[in-house]
Amino acid sequence: MTTAVPELLTVPDVMARLKVGRTKVYDLIRTNRLVSLKVDGCRRIPAEAVRDFIRRGTGEAA
Repeated sequence: MTTAVPELLTVPDVMARLKVGRTKVYDLIRTNRLVSLKVDGCRRIPAEAVRDFIRRGTGEAA
């Protein structure tokens, strides 16, 4: 049995996907609107968290 490993994005990856700046990405993380984790001091954002953020913003059901 294998477990799917979630795709983890860097802050620049998220900046490109959302078309926003670095400060905005960190603001979304700080205000808990975007889930993130630290891996050895590096901030990583699960791709699913970005998709959820976009769904919430567009009013789509999850």
